[in-house]
Amino acid sequence: MQRPGSSRAPGPPAFVSIILPVHNAEEWLDECLKSVLQQDFEGSMELSVFDDASKDKSMSIIGRWKEKLEGAGIPVVIGGHDSPSPRGVGYSKNQAVAQSSGSYLCFLDSDDVMMPQRVRLQHQAAQGHPTSIIGCQVRRDPPDSTARYTRWINQLAPDQLLTQVFTSHGPTVVMPTWFCARAWFYHVGLFDEGGQGVPEDLLFFYEHLRKGGGVMRVDQSLLLYRYHPRAATHSVLQTTIWTHRVRFLEEQALPQWATFTIWNAGKQGRRLYRSLTAASRHKVVAFCDVDENKMKKGFYCHEDAQERPKPRVPILHFRAARPPFVICVKLVLQGPQRAWGARSSQPCCFHPGPHGGRV
Repeated sequence: MQRPGSSRAPGPPAFVSIILPVHNAEEWLDECLKSVLQQDFEGSMELSVFDDASKDKSMSIIGRWKEKLEGAGIPVVIGGHDSPSPRGVGYSKNQAVAQSSGSYLCFLDSDDVMMPQRVRLQHQAAQGHPTSIIGCQVRRDPPDSTARYTRWINQLAPDQLLTQVFTSHGPTVVMPTWFCARAWFYHVGLFDEGGQGVPEDLLFFYEHLRKGGGVMRVDQSLLLYRYHPRAATHSVLQTTIWTHRVRFLEEQALPQWATFTIWNAGKQGRRLYRSLTAASRHKVVAFCDVDENKMKKGFYCHEDAQERPKPRVPILHFRAARPPFVICVKLVLQGPQRAWGARSSQPCCFHPGPHGGRV
């Protein structure tokens, strides 16, 4: 059964709506909601909460904080449902957006904590970039839980926020840091409501890029980003992420090329080849590598292919290979440099190299 949202006090729409989906979050809600109260943003702000069938004390905690927040001039809109099963993060975020009024949307997960300047700084950035998703740097909790991934989130250069969208980490600004104009959100479309196991953030991010959206990051740590076993991201299978990434690569990069070379004749390169559509596989002229053992056979045969004769793709030394390349490798770099890895444990990234050579 759908629970009605709370009534809104009369007055103009808020400048910023904080979008907060909730499901069994009693452990973290006090800190999360306190961080809403502590924002130093001087414009009008509201909190839009949608409860996705919580069975714990989440709603009573929200009710207690509603009085505190509204006493500080922050209206709180509460919606939700009490069906036997949750409907998922995508559905909850869509509902929280629908019941809100702000010209800008600030997304927040119920297990995270905002720094006091978050809304102010991201609102400043968004005003000049109405078709961009604005992210920020994060501080992870526990601090060493995803060290490589956290470095990647925080250290991408501005141009890499767009050029590294094919890597295995997912969106180049993470969903709990997103801030954008309401008009642009509805131009892109709603979150996928498929429920558990659907990477709704990645799918929205890809659609945002298809429609020409920009990506920016405020280079300050504005969010305590928690990692724990109950996080929704753990329900998304690695194979699901891989499939969406390959399809996006085929859609956005490969149509520009008549042929290309896969940089990696090992397991990940072969996996990429097998994952491509038949039309994309026909564009692969070679694999290339630096490992002499992989080159000894001279070719890779796709045994499961339906074509007869089965395709045989040459394996070349990288110096003999022709660009453009799709680089499909795992890079482990030392020190402060970036290391490529999972979202959060996937062992591969791929990145389309330019016509003039590898990247």
